[in-house]
Amino acid sequence: MPDGTSKKPSRIQMRNRSLILDAALDVFSAHGYRGATLDQIAEAAGLSKPNILYYFTGKEEIHVTLLNQLMETWLDPLVEMDAAGDPLTELLDYVQRKLDMSRDLPRESRLFAGEILQGAPRMLPHLRADLKPLLNEKCAVIQTWMNDGKLAQVDPRHLVFSIWATTQHYADFDTQVRVLLDDDPHDSAAQFLDQMYRSLLTP
Repeated sequence: MPDGTSKKPSRIQMRNRSLILDAALDVFSAHGYRGATLDQIAEAAGLSKPNILYYFTGKEEIHVTLLNQLMETWLDPLVEMDAAGDPLTELLDYVQRKLDMSRDLPRESRLFAGEILQGAPRMLPHLRADLKPLLNEKCAVIQTWMNDGKLAQVDPRHLVFSIWATTQHYADFDTQVRVLLDDDPHDSAAQFLDQMYRSLLTP
């Protein structure tokens, strides 16, 4: 793409970039990085392949751009956990935020899962620099709550891992969930997860 420092992108350029990224999110979440092609992204965006290459150098740059945009969104629910709040309420609200994200951002969840399953070749620096310090900080808060007798004693890290697993499942395995359930999976999952984590964490 032309040097953006010399001239602000036009509305058409901004629109086209947005179209490409949204189309790529569909393609990557459905086919994974290795299975996705620029031709598929161009077709989904309604643009020519040369037009795609005007804005991005290739498939990897598009993928990295999506992952970079996703990381902040992915961290937000954990960032919102308030050390000054009621411990059980804060954790149950975190579960609900993660479940809402699975409902509202299923493509992003599958994009993230696909990257991790490949060994995080493009995401590893973010995991180390952004996610790990945040997880350490919040796990220290959770451990303090437990030490103060406000929550039952469990391993804070495995607690957070289990929250990720039980909430993101509804995005990453959406097809299977909808085949096996007759009702809206989000509503019944919210009730179940609240009950399960409330029982686990109540001292």
